[in-house]
Amino acid sequence: MERVMLKGSMPALITPFRDGAVDFDTLKRLVEWHVDQGSHGLVPVGTTGESPTLTHSEHEAVIQCVVDAVAGRIPVIAGAGSNNTDEAIRFVQFAKRIGADAALVVTPYYNKPTQAGMIAHFTALHDCAEIPIVIYNIPGRSAVDMSPATMGELAKLPRIVGVKDATGDLARVCAQRMTCGPDFLQISGEDATAHGFNAQGGIGCISVTANVAPALSAQLQEATLAGDYARALEIQDKLMPLHQAIFAEPGVSGAKYAMSKLGLCENDVRLPLLPVSEPVAARLDGALRHAGLLD
Repeated sequence: MERVMLKGSMPALITPFRDGAVDFDTLKRLVEWHVDQGSHGLVPVGTTGESPTLTHSEHEAVIQCVVDAVAGRIPVIAGAGSNNTDEAIRFVQFAKRIGADAALVVTPYYNKPTQAGMIAHFTALHDCAEIPIVIYNIPGRSAVDMSPATMGELAKLPRIVGVKDATGDLARVCAQRMTCGPDFLQISGEDATAHGFNAQGGIGCISVTANVAPALSAQLQEATLAGDYARALEIQDKLMPLHQAIFAEPGVSGAKYAMSKLGLCENDVRLPLLPVSEPVAARLDGALRHAGLLD
């Protein structure tokens, strides 16, 4: 797979539930909707896909469902992260075996490896399967921050192709260009700064908001990639209240509430997450109207 294919708006896909079980019929409909709306790729079973509360069999079944439903029309980047290297190897190898285009692997969380430990972890994953790997650096959740120097060492491996950067630090893009080179794919993991991220050298966003507003999110990305930052800013102004409201409480809860208002899925999350509170629901209603998505 060529690196250039991973760009634009790539929703961090929710996992729809109905009565507590994975709702595969709705998942298939969401895939079709995203393709029709212009999403440039899909990322199942990341944090927004509620990976921490999926069983291993559910995790693999969701990725299989998405790969089958997409049928090669847009790239699928399969969530494959774990703080257990052997478990992550299982997920990366599964992603390769069932035809995902790449694997998204988060920095190991909770056990807080050193920079050398992260190099060893990602090297093992690189070596386990012939599939491109995108590093997911999100220090606010994982409690470790992969340095640009460490990322530069990993970028020397041919199948470590890019990063989903959720540091919120726009200067990181330039620092990582220095250590990883201009061909290393830098993808934003934060909706609110995705416009500026691309101005620094990014090429896309793995987006939570794109679950709710895929067409606008895709248009924003297309505008930045065409160098039309004025047009992109107009779209970002429409989306900014939605970005903020979705993350007023856990992002997946905000996304699922907003999607339920649009008739796309049930407002159903797994404990320990809860549906959004009434004040946040009202805020999301207003943000949907501001974006032109709700009458």
